[in-house]
Amino acid sequence: MSRPDTPLVLVVDDEPAQRALLSYNLEAAGFRVATASDGEEALLLVAEEAPDVILLDWMLPRVSGIEVCRQLKSHKGAADAAIIMVSARSDEADRVRGLETGADDYITKPYSVTELLARVRANLRRVRPAQSGRALEVSGLRLDPESHRVHRDGKELHLGPTEFRLLSALMERPGRVWTREALLDRVWGRDIYVDTRTVDVHIGRLRKALSVHGGDDPIRTVRGAGYSLE
Repeated sequence: MSRPDTPLVLVVDDEPAQRALLSYNLEAAGFRVATASDGEEALLLVAEEAPDVILLDWMLPRVSGIEVCRQLKSHKGAADAAIIMVSARSDEADRVRGLETGADDYITKPYSVTELLARVRANLRRVRPAQSGRALEVSGLRLDPESHRVHRDGKELHLGPTEFRLLSALMERPGRVWTREALLDRVWGRDIYVDTRTVDVHIGRLRKALSVHGGDDPIRTVRGAGYSLE
């Protein structure tokens, strides 16, 4: 069973064999994986799963990968995810078109699994900096994943492991509104049943810990949606 904060990769491809192959290699490399066979399913999944990296095939049925990429970049659940366009089109014009549409990276077929995993990890360092051990700093807060320490305005705060993971998720994507379900998946893991009210309890503990030395509450409650770090 993977850790709940393990990065999630969404594979969007209409070929079952390709989805299975990519899923096998990504899981073997330590990633969590979700799959979609078309753009419509992908849009539904990003709202539920909040993937960190999306592997998007260009040649999808009905709606092209280019159009799906455009929609994903305007979708609140995928705006912060890294999109890697996967295509047999190797012309420079196609590569430029994919990147201008919103893709963060472009890989051409045939490719090696080693190269694909390297591209995923490189993009992950941008969207999940804490995974690579980099300290996060947002509005006076500093979280160091290696030493497992948190400071606010230079003063150390003492957080429990769950509150630490919650804060890490919020700090990696400041301003993003996290639903309770998305936080449950990120912090507790999709394989563990926890009531959504548990999120509210731990957010309350996190707020208390962040304000122990004074200062405004940096966590915003979005009615009917979830939580966001200002």
